[in-house]
Amino acid sequence: MSDMTTHADAPRSPGRPRSVRADEAIVQATLDLLAEGSTIEALSIEAIAARAGVGKATIYRRWSGKDALLLDALRRLKGIMPQPAGQSVRDDLVLLVGAVGHNIDPRADKIMPCLVPEVNRSPDHYHLYQNIVEPRRALMRQVLQRGVDSGELRADLDVELATALLTGPMLIQRVLRWHPELDDRILPERIVDAVLDGIRAR
Repeated sequence: MSDMTTHADAPRSPGRPRSVRADEAIVQATLDLLAEGSTIEALSIEAIAARAGVGKATIYRRWSGKDALLLDALRRLKGIMPQPAGQSVRDDLVLLVGAVGHNIDPRADKIMPCLVPEVNRSPDHYHLYQNIVEPRRALMRQVLQRGVDSGELRADLDVELATALLTGPMLIQRVLRWHPELDDRILPERIVDAVLDGIRAR
């Protein structure tokens, strides 16, 4: 009987590569369901698998659970982090502030505002949110610290407060569309220049 064993019956190699197509379908299905109004709590692995056209086992082979999948999907939604050139503190801050709340994927406009109440209600979802934004916050922190080290910014600068001052106005404008007369195209420069007036070395 051993001579009749087919290739399909043979055990798979433990190093078999993942299907990029399946990965993409699963992530896109997750984002589609969120954009259509599913809350994080209501979103299920079963629903994601059905939308992606895969089995639940396929998802669990790739992610440990829903939170891990959500983290990857929302990072994809945010896009690649901008990389500061490291020459001008002002230019680097304008680049980073311009990326706050900016998403190429149109689904982000439907997904991100809906995450705010869920983040506030659930410690687990808050932790998920922090895992998404901390790498971006760290980049801004590095630029500000570089300005302090070079003498461009005040030696006693509260870096964490400055990060909040730079990020907050851009975030509220883009996520909540807070003020219709503010021009998003030039707002990053206006925010950076206004904050720099207060934190430059004297």
